[in-house]
Amino acid sequence: MLVIGLTGGIASGKSTVAKLFADLNVPIIDTDQLAREVVAPNQAAFKAIRDHFGQDILDTTQHLDRKKLRTRIFNDPAERKWLENLLHPLIRDLTAAKLAQIAAPYCMIVIPLLVESAANPLIQRILVVDVPRATQKQRLLQRDAATAEQVEQILAAQASREQRLAKADDIIDNSDNIEELKKQIKKLHHCYLELAKNYE
Repeated sequence: MLVIGLTGGIASGKSTVAKLFADLNVPIIDTDQLAREVVAPNQAAFKAIRDHFGQDILDTTQHLDRKKLRTRIFNDPAERKWLENLLHPLIRDLTAAKLAQIAAPYCMIVIPLLVESAANPLIQRILVVDVPRATQKQRLLQRDAATAEQVEQILAAQASREQRLAKADDIIDNSDNIEELKKQIKKLHHCYLELAKNYE
């Protein structure tokens, strides 16, 4: 099966693109969702994070406070590395298990930090959702009610637009309207169905 890695900078519209592919009956594996599963309170990773960062990393329901955790790791590269080393192998194993259950010409794995991470052996092609940096900033300020300083920190922690585009096999420009986006996705869908014949 052909496996596409879908990535893009924060607030580029990865979720929208994934949903539009899903509407075309393409199986989608969302690693953000898997990340939530591996840090659920009954999982070993949850205990490791709680022990490492302390009780104040939990919310009132005793689940991980993802916003607090994000703030901690964005302010400390060493802590971010520690968390990635803990979670990435678990997420990759879970991804592989889910892939094994899919029967389709091709599927898509949504990996926000695909370009920043080591090469992923599960993926044959990289699809980048691209928007100008100014658009990312504007969307982040509106969506997350973040400050301009926080937005700059978040963007600085990710690969640059140029780095992402350099790794892309395919690019979707998501700076226009939804109809334009759908046209690009339909075109790529047909392209992937053709390419998938080589993986049968």
